[in-house]
Amino acid sequence: MFSLDVTPQQQEPPVLTFEGKRYDLNSLPDDLKELVRGMQVADAQLRMHEDTLKVLAVGRQSMAMQLNEKLKAVAPLP
Repeated sequence: MFSLDVTPQQQEPPVLTFEGKRYDLNSLPDDLKELVRGMQVADAQLRMHEDTLKVLAVGRQSMAMQLNEKLKAVAPLP
């Protein structure tokens, strides 16, 4: 699991928690900091796309209800 504990009001350095271990983010090499930033971007994109899927599912459900209601006026095939 990945988390980054950063609270602007704290005087403590930011902490990276990864697979049950904690690391001082400021002391990590630049390439590791870049990986952390990349994971943060990926997490944000995943959340955005998950929200998009939820919106699409609600829209599809609404269209299915409309289709169901309008098909009541149409005779189905025998």
